[in-house]
Amino acid sequence: MQRRSMLAAAGLWATGRRAVAQPARKPHRIGVVVSQFKVADVTGPQTRSPPVNALLAGLRELGHVYGESFVTVPMSSDGKPERFPALAAELVAAQVDVIVAPGPALPALQQATSTIPIVMTGSGDPVGQGFVRSLARPGGNITGLTLQSLDTVGKRLELLGELVRPTGPIAVLWDRYNLLLWQEAQTAARSRGWTLLSLEVRDAGELDAAFAKARAARASALLVLNSGLFDLQAARIAALAATQRLPAMYGLRTYVERGGLMAYGPDLDDNWRRAAIFVDKILKGALPGDLPVEQPTKFRPWACAFRRRFCCV
Repeated sequence: MQRRSMLAAAGLWATGRRAVAQPARKPHRIGVVVSQFKVADVTGPQTRSPPVNALLAGLRELGHVYGESFVTVPMSSDGKPERFPALAAELVAAQVDVIVAPGPALPALQQATSTIPIVMTGSGDPVGQGFVRSLARPGGNITGLTLQSLDTVGKRLELLGELVRPTGPIAVLWDRYNLLLWQEAQTAARSRGWTLLSLEVRDAGELDAAFAKARAARASALLVLNSGLFDLQAARIAALAATQRLPAMYGLRTYVERGGLMAYGPDLDDNWRRAAIFVDKILKGALPGDLPVEQPTKFRPWACAFRRRFCCV
């Protein structure tokens, strides 16, 4: 009897020793890329960025605890798109478990890694831009949410027409990555009997010339199609529209926050919150290529609170 008690005690001691010796599980490292905020402003469990806070809230709702089950590795371009390749390289070197990023950062991230899972919080045309093979079967290391830009082009033109009765052409700012959006805008304009003025640009250096072309053509209004290039130039584009006194319609709230007249599109904070679902599945072993890309569920209009006739200044 005494011998059995001694053996049982020895077994408990050995089990306890193994439990103590077992290393604690390290928190998952989630890379988070932003365009405008300073890194210090998006660090920790509570940040100054509403979209990042929405992501963190989504992770909390799924049972993740900051500092215990995960930590973030924030990176910011500080409004300089040329910094994205360096930021992408830093995240790869940091060996993060997953990266959450907006559309403008995706080309650099795609170039930097084909193995680290990437959750996009919004891309106008992820298939057309080559980020995924299809919405249903992404196939690579990128998945997440789209902006559903194609479906809102007609609605944005309609809202713009309610504000301004076009007496001249409606200028449309677009780049080669959103050719489908430009074609959709043409279709929507034809059905209303409106004439469009193409303002195609290849880089930010052509924006001034594009607005000069709109002025020369006496454009009545401006439609800015969703583009990673334009998103990073939101404040500049809004200022150019104001200078030319062009009533402008955008696809994201970001432009209104930086002085634009009005926007209609998805709620990006909601997209970031829903991105947490993708992160949760990936951290639990799911492959990004097997997770269908989702479209936004919440759309709403935004308008500038301070106007001088047509444009905010």
